[in-house]
Amino acid sequence: MLRLTLQGLRTRWVTFTGSFVALALGVGLIAATGLALAATFEAPHRGPERFAAAPVVVRASDTLRVATPIGERTQRLADPRAVPDSLAAELARLGRTVEDRTFPVSFTDASLGDRTKGADGGGAREGDGAVGHPWSVAAATPYRLTDGRAPAAPGEIVVAVAPRSQSRADDGVEVGDRVRILTPAGAGSRTVVGTVGAADFETPVFFTDAEAAQLSPRIDALVVHADAAAVRRAVRATGADTGTGFEVLTGDERRAADPDPDRDSEALVAVNALLGTAAGITCFVSVFVVSSTFAFAVAQRRREFGLLRTAGATARQIRRTVFAEAVLVAVPASAFGCLLGALGAPPLAAWMADSGIAPSWFAIGDQTWPLHTAFWTGLCVAMAGVLTSSWRAGRIKPTEALREAAVDNRAMPPSRWLLGALVLLAGLGLLAWSLATDPGEALKRKTYITRPMLLIVGFALYAPVLVPPLVGLVTWLPARLPGATGLLARENAATGVRRTAAVAAPVLITVALAASLLGTTATINQAKATEAAAQTSADYVVAAPGEDGALPAPFVERVRGIPGADVSASRTTAVTVLEEGVALVRSEARAVDPADLVAVSRLPVASGRVADLDDGGIVVNEEWRTHTVGQRVRVWLGDGREATLRIVAVLRTGTGSNGVYVTPRNAPGATVDRLDVKLRDGADAATVDTALREAGRATETTVLTKAAWTALSHPRSSESTRLGMLLILGIALLYTGIALANTLVMATSDRVGDLAVLRLTGATGPQVLRLVAAEALVVVAVGSLLGATVAGLNLLGVRGALALLSVPSPLVVPWGSVGAMVAASAVLAVLAAVVPALTALRTRPVALAGTRE
Repeated sequence: MLRLTLQGLRTRWVTFTGSFVALALGVGLIAATGLALAATFEAPHRGPERFAAAPVVVRASDTLRVATPIGERTQRLADPRAVPDSLAAELARLGRTVEDRTFPVSFTDASLGDRTKGADGGGAREGDGAVGHPWSVAAATPYRLTDGRAPAAPGEIVVAVAPRSQSRADDGVEVGDRVRILTPAGAGSRTVVGTVGAADFETPVFFTDAEAAQLSPRIDALVVHADAAAVRRAVRATGADTGTGFEVLTGDERRAADPDPDRDSEALVAVNALLGTAAGITCFVSVFVVSSTFAFAVAQRRREFGLLRTAGATARQIRRTVFAEAVLVAVPASAFGCLLGALGAPPLAAWMADSGIAPSWFAIGDQTWPLHTAFWTGLCVAMAGVLTSSWRAGRIKPTEALREAAVDNRAMPPSRWLLGALVLLAGLGLLAWSLATDPGEALKRKTYITRPMLLIVGFALYAPVLVPPLVGLVTWLPARLPGATGLLARENAATGVRRTAAVAAPVLITVALAASLLGTTATINQAKATEAAAQTSADYVVAAPGEDGALPAPFVERVRGIPGADVSASRTTAVTVLEEGVALVRSEARAVDPADLVAVSRLPVASGRVADLDDGGIVVNEEWRTHTVGQRVRVWLGDGREATLRIVAVLRTGTGSNGVYVTPRNAPGATVDRLDVKLRDGADAATVDTALREAGRATETTVLTKAAWTALSHPRSSESTRLGMLLILGIALLYTGIALANTLVMATSDRVGDLAVLRLTGATGPQVLRLVAAEALVVVAVGSLLGATVAGLNLLGVRGALALLSVPSPLVVPWGSVGAMVAASAVLAVLAAVVPALTALRTRPVALAGTRE
């Protein structure tokens, strides 16, 4: 049997080469994404950065700690408290202290460009998030003057710049430059009197101590030059170490005082989620295509197995032969795929780092388990792909060898009917269950990415019964046109069900995944935009740039004083609740004046009244475990203070953006970062618009109409999110495209005998090529229809979820993207089918007519 197996490999080298290519590429993709995923499991260790030269740092804790029956639970605070003046005075008795203040700063000079570019390539450009500090704290940080001097008077600043190898022509900032910056006090010009080296953890701007204290009176941290034990005793003596009090940091603990100390691990969490999704889709696509390819390779040899049975081979010998061939192909293919994955993973990681999807330091580690996983996955998938086919091959009767027509007229076995029904019911049942119990679940990425997979498998299992009617539908008109090409294309595609299904499988995946993912994200984004626009009745919306930005106080005061305008100033904060006694759940919130909010908003209130909000109340949404008006709920505010508030109103869940509302008194550390402005009845629109824009120009603040704000802020996906989606789709679609061409080459090469018979019956070479191209287009159309059905069911599920969440939004179908992918599949399919046929036409038809035998 081994000699027979080797002879079969040599004779049908095209078929086995196609299987080898499909498996090697599939394993390579699994290995590459697996290696990239493994690199996200551990962030690099970093010591203290900003306060690396500080002996002791005292600051308010930014972590909420709550004891539960299963241990302490923690959550990040939105608005940590300031260091009180009394504690600062007490610590000053122990030794020299330096007060650190941190406040948002933005460069408003559009021409500033790359002048203050940081070490990571980012920098302080217009709208970018720089931060201000007093100069005296620079001695406790890595910043040292590289040029100029320290600021000594109001209006003087020191900025961070990257090293330059060029002259002044590179537009770099230099000592003596005048730049305009936006601070909490408004916009103004400053003189650069010094520069320091740039760092990758922040973009600093240093002011004099007096000006920094004027711009930001609160003390965010205190550098103490004294014995750490004495400092701790002093903190305990003031009672500041109780609850979410104050931390005394030394050594590596000072890392906690760095800007966003968990940024590395948090960045890896996002990359891990992205690569986990990509790995899941890659694994699914690879398993689906490889198993389909191997099954098709066995199905192509039905008559060959019939001849072996006629010659006396038993069913067991046939199965052993099929498995032996699969092993001889799968082992080297899986090994080669691991090599491809090991070579492809570093460029993948480098591209992710360069494009901003991953941190700049992201790189592939020395883990080997992804290679082992990919190898054994490929081997197991290949064996699984031939399992059913080998059983079917062993049951082939000797009389099969006498059949001249390659017609798949066997009924689909009951096991396949049952399995297909179970998979489809699982996919549709999970969708129905989600809509009935938690419609919001259908809008989560993991849900709308994984759900189409079940439907794809279900439709693929039913391909033998779906292909003939779909072929008839697609070829209804071509078959009735003059000439035999349309009729022959219909009959060949309809009778060669296994061939048609195998070739249509990659197209099915391509269209289903692309239309589902792109359509769902576009539909959800449109729903968020519609929801955001519907919830505010304001005519203008002014929002601070960046996540931690703040609107200048002079601008807020001027806008409040504009006649004929209702103004609602709100602040970003957060509240935390302990659910079921063991889980700390943080919810984003806004601090508002209830009367002002009611005047400019149309919130989706399910029960209660937003106007009843006061310092003892809270507005929650239906996602909260406790959401009954009048009930009291125990929460922790943004600064860590515990409070028991009364629920005054409950908002509908919506797309998940309906947050929580409290009063400004319950968010003391939050700054105003958004203004909603609405014209009063009878007010002169031109006058209000002029006054509002004059206030914006005076403070370098951008004023937007509601329509412009909605278009800009909702729901623009970030560049990293867009690139991540392209990564997920790109990996899958590249593989399915190669698999489509590979399968067509296998199918066309196996039909050289049929093509020769057509030549002998009088068909010309161009006619044969047109027929092959037409069959390829028919198969692509069948796969596209199946994929469109899967995507349609998925999108209808998303639309139903939005309707149940009371978010009116139309379906957004990415016709252009899907059409481009179908067109690319059609071009690729025609080329992959015509090129082997063109090669076969170079041989005399008499010599090829008996190739099948």
